[in-house]
Amino acid sequence: MRRQLIKRYFITGLLIWVPLAITTWVLTMIIGTMDQSLHLLPAAIHPRTVLGFDIPGSGAILTLLIILLTGVIAANFIGQRLVVWWERLLARIPVVNSIYNSVKQVSDTLFSSSGNAFRKALLIEYPRRGAWTIAFLTGRPGGEMARHLAGEYVSVYVPTTPNPTSGFFLMLPRSEVVELEMSVDTALKYVISMGVVAPPPPRVAGLAGGSMINRNS
Repeated sequence: MRRQLIKRYFITGLLIWVPLAITTWVLTMIIGTMDQSLHLLPAAIHPRTVLGFDIPGSGAILTLLIILLTGVIAANFIGQRLVVWWERLLARIPVVNSIYNSVKQVSDTLFSSSGNAFRKALLIEYPRRGAWTIAFLTGRPGGEMARHLAGEYVSVYVPTTPNPTSGFFLMLPRSEVVELEMSVDTALKYVISMGVVAPPPPRVAGLAGGSMINRNS
């Protein structure tokens, strides 16, 4: 009895400290990476030089200010011309141009307010009939793929568990894709937890609660 009680207390302690430790580790790693932006400052105005000691997180603040300032500059006419000139310069550099263009297309798609990338959680049959998994809408097939696919198709991303940054890209008929009511964040939590953290009940229970995308369009 005492052994079971100690085991229960130990597991309860783990459930409190493990998420806190992992969260602290991730934040420390992110802030530490952002602190590298302090190397952009002249040595004369570096926090260590001025104050005699480092300020944790000051590089993160500087990084956010640089991003904000870049957005302000790029939003006006002169800034837009500078961005065009910069992209033309990169387009002339072999290897760099292909990497930059690919990353830019992905970032423009993901962060564009008018795009649909990762803004809908889906339910699809994968990897076989009768087996269901969560996927995310990324858009529609384009270019040569669209000419070879008969009918209406959608592009989806199927994340792996517990690491959703790796996964599979599929092109499926719209009629075979079920749109879920849950948010993308809720769906990601469900995937990362391997189904342990169940999403809240939908407004209509069961698989019938989802609606085929083609019925909504």
